[in-house]
Amino acid sequence: MAAVQYYATGRRKTSTARVFLRPGTGAISVNHRTFETFFPSEALRTQIRQPLVLTESADKFDILATVAGGGVSGQAGAVRLGIARALVEYNAELRKSLKNEGLLTRDARAKERKKYGMAGARKRFQFSKR
Repeated sequence: MAAVQYYATGRRKTSTARVFLRPGTGAISVNHRTFETFFPSEALRTQIRQPLVLTESADKFDILATVAGGGVSGQAGAVRLGIARALVEYNAELRKSLKNEGLLTRDARAKERKKYGMAGARKRFQFSKR
């Protein structure tokens, strides 16, 4: 087992990601699958790599992530936050640049609950005069 690793948790919508940064060559695996098979969309892969590209540490670490809950987009956001937090744990001087890009902020937007007497969270049932 690797002697040195940096751990952080990322959350987004209903997804939770546990991220482990280990010194390595830049391999990313999510739920024991390759990065490319888990996130087929290039846009999501770019989003996840953002903190690594910003701090120029893409080829310094192997990333091992386990994600649960939510959908693909939420999971990608959770992994991104986890990576950013783990990088700060590795080197606190990276905090300023990551924070300026908004990568350390937990995106609190989540689905609003449905209210009684309504069709959805805000949508009302059709009004009938008679």
